[in-house]
Amino acid sequence: MITLASDFGSPYPAAMKGVILRRTDARLVDVSHDLPRGSVRESAFWLRETLPTFPPATHLAVVDPGVGTDRGVLVARAGEHTFVGPDNGLLVPAVRRIAADADAEVTWFHADPGAPESTTFHGRDVFAPLAAEMHDAVREGTLTDHDRLTRIGSPVDCRLSDATVDAGEAVGEVLAVDDFGNVITNVPGAFLAGHDAVTINGDRVPVAETFAVVAPGDPLVTVGSHGYVECDVNDGRGDERFGLAVGDRVRLRPVDTYRQS
Repeated sequence: MITLASDFGSPYPAAMKGVILRRTDARLVDVSHDLPRGSVRESAFWLRETLPTFPPATHLAVVDPGVGTDRGVLVARAGEHTFVGPDNGLLVPAVRRIAADADAEVTWFHADPGAPESTTFHGRDVFAPLAAEMHDAVREGTLTDHDRLTRIGSPVDCRLSDATVDAGEAVGEVLAVDDFGNVITNVPGAFLAGHDAVTINGDRVPVAETFAVVAPGDPLVTVGSHGYVECDVNDGRGDERFGLAVGDRVRLRPVDTYRQS
């Protein structure tokens, strides 16, 4: 299969699919075309959390504020997965996680972009045909020797930051806000273990395993499916309640520690 992810909304992904289907019989699976627009780092988080759930595939992802510039065209191979997208850090966290899960080395390439028809829609003109070509090259066992590819030492990097955690405090940042308004931090969920409440930037909030533990409209902190602390509201928006956005600093302290300070 070929998976597709972008910040294009609609109808642009249809053109990408049309280009791919003219070149290969791969099954196409949409991951999302509503990735945060122009936000490489936040989109990289979502791809890191989503792409490892797939079986072996070619993953095409495009969030490309540098479209039309001299940014590179990236192809990567990790385990049984292939990745195609702009060399701006977007795919790097997902590639690394899949490689780590498979205990595999990563091979990085730059691809010859050819002569795209436009300077504004490389998703259609560069990345879609390249993904089809790489998919078939993997199937034929010719990817590593492909004449459009040049091996590189490392791509443009994107590392999602780690929180600073000790027994009495965790200081991190907001990695993402989902469509429900749930605020996903980089604080490991284990920080909440054994605590009934914490403060978030001084605001006391209960710790709960599920949303239903608190009344509709009430705030909570919980451990999301990704393993990080979330700042949420039952039947409401955590980003609005806590006044948090992507990149904001978050300080969490257990209530007993907070009261002693």
